[in-house]
Amino acid sequence: MRKSVSIVIPNYNGKHLLEKYLPSVFVAAQNAEIDFEVIVIDDGSKDDSINFIKQNYQNIKLLINDKNRGFSYTCNHGISESKYELILLLNSDVKLDPDYFSAQWKYFKQEDTFGVMARIMSFDETRIEDAARLLYYSGCRIKANKFYYSADSEDENVYTAYLSGANALIDAKKLKELGGFDEIFSPFSSEDFDLSLRAWQLGWKCYYEHQSFCFHHISGSTKTQIKSNFIKKVYYRNRFILQRIHLKGMRLSLLPFYLLFAEVIPKVLAGKFWIFDAYKQYLASFTAINDSRDQLTNLKEKYHSDTSIADVMEIINQSIRDKNIKRL
Repeated sequence: MRKSVSIVIPNYNGKHLLEKYLPSVFVAAQNAEIDFEVIVIDDGSKDDSINFIKQNYQNIKLLINDKNRGFSYTCNHGISESKYELILLLNSDVKLDPDYFSAQWKYFKQEDTFGVMARIMSFDETRIEDAARLLYYSGCRIKANKFYYSADSEDENVYTAYLSGANALIDAKKLKELGGFDEIFSPFSSEDFDLSLRAWQLGWKCYYEHQSFCFHHISGSTKTQIKSNFIKKVYYRNRFILQRIHLKGMRLSLLPFYLLFAEVIPKVLAGKFWIFDAYKQYLASFTAINDSRDQLTNLKEKYHSDTSIADVMEIINQSIRDKNIKRL
């Protein structure tokens, strides 16, 4: 069962990446023998990305942001302009295997599938960079940094806590119902984790397919072009925001104390004063955070879902109990 696909690629100063990896995108889509479109959204590039696309890929739908707006907005711009049944969210620094799509169609036979991600390999093919992720609590944090995959190549029931924003094939209707990425996380970081947690809580499942793979140009991401302290501030601010959106009950009540005593104060004592800015920006986001929580609550009511984060953890944990899994 094959479906039509809109391939959405955000770009920021990535002409050198587009030159290298766009050909692999077209090869994979053409090999799949499907109706497809490629949408590149330029996010205020200062290089020659726009002219490169116009001169070499007239068949690409090129969208241009009015200014640099960040990953979430840029992807959402492409999502809103897409026309096909599935959307492949793809970073510009990812090369697709020629047979990339073939193992992924089967997941969309199931009505509750949100999406599936492929195995992400390092570009030298020496290691797996991203696979299925387990979901668990660590104090007042929801975490998903433990990787695994099934040793059974025929296993179609490998769940993942979240789909990587760099490489995820998603049901377009469901993705648009969620409103795409939450732009509270702009300019980058945590938006893919949040998106998948929202999908799970509506009863939609996220899968990992080990037989489908791509390669990541590790030095090619937008984040490498930005000063590290700025990255750290955004990363921690968004990590705090994600917890406040999704935690419930006692963990949510304890979150302010956890953030101060487990995150902020230890870093200040270590001389990492940039944490003050991250924390202040997080506090300033409370109105937007409450809006995000309300939107999720409303969607859960619409879909008559009472699935909690704890339920998602149990679904994933239950699914691996009888599997021969490999941990990374």
